[in-house]
Amino acid sequence: MSRYICAYKFNIFNMKNNFVTNELEGKVAVITGAASGIGRATAALLYARGVSVVAEDYNPAVKEMAEEFPGMVTLVGDVTEEQTAKEVVDLAIKHFGKLDILVNNAGRIINKLVVDTTLEDWNLMLATNVTGAFLHSKEALKAMIPNKSGAIINIGSYACYFSFPTISAYSASKGALAQLTKTAALEGIEHGIRVNAIGVGDVVTNIINEHQENGRDFLAEHGKLAPIKRAAEPEEIAEIVSFLASERASFIVGSILMADGGISTIIQ
Repeated sequence: MSRYICAYKFNIFNMKNNFVTNELEGKVAVITGAASGIGRATAALLYARGVSVVAEDYNPAVKEMAEEFPGMVTLVGDVTEEQTAKEVVDLAIKHFGKLDILVNNAGRIINKLVVDTTLEDWNLMLATNVTGAFLHSKEALKAMIPNKSGAIINIGSYACYFSFPTISAYSASKGALAQLTKTAALEGIEHGIRVNAIGVGDVVTNIINEHQENGRDFLAEHGKLAPIKRAAEPEEIAEIVSFLASERASFIVGSILMADGGISTIIQ
């Protein structure tokens, strides 16, 4: 009997692997911060796997994605504004009839000591990294609840749990995002909606370019501090988003899935 069960499980595993590239086909996703980095990589990957994507970003460059990916819908908007959240969910329903996946990816970081952090810095960090996720989750849940299904994936950080000097506002926002994830997960699961987050480490993106010269090079070098001895590429995080949005992750609820090259195992 045990040999039969093992063979059965092996066949199911292989079957799922064979269909991993189209397991999300027919789904509809909203992705914030989609013009670059993890957001763009996620939009491209889900699109390639048959997902109808609404890509949102405050950067007008997001509009170019509609040309590169025919059928993709784009929205230029500020993630921190309630109207943007309502509009992007309405776009998904208007163009594709439903919403199955929300990826709260939009984020920013600032490196300042507490004594140098202004109230404006603090408010902007929380508004972008957690209020934006709250607003979009709220509107997404309204659309998903009647369908009794859905997946919300928040792009967090190892700063959901750990910190170091100069990132007080950032770590506070990511800590809040972790708690938002857990609470929304408890509220959503009774409606068949799974909410999770990814605790990413250093990823080679443009997130610090505004404050750091050669930001991508800095992140690539900083990533070498992790046990894996490198930073991630955005496509690696996009694969995790795809997994969490799929039925393969059906038992994962309210988790902060760490994808940080092991850095959280050595931070005290």
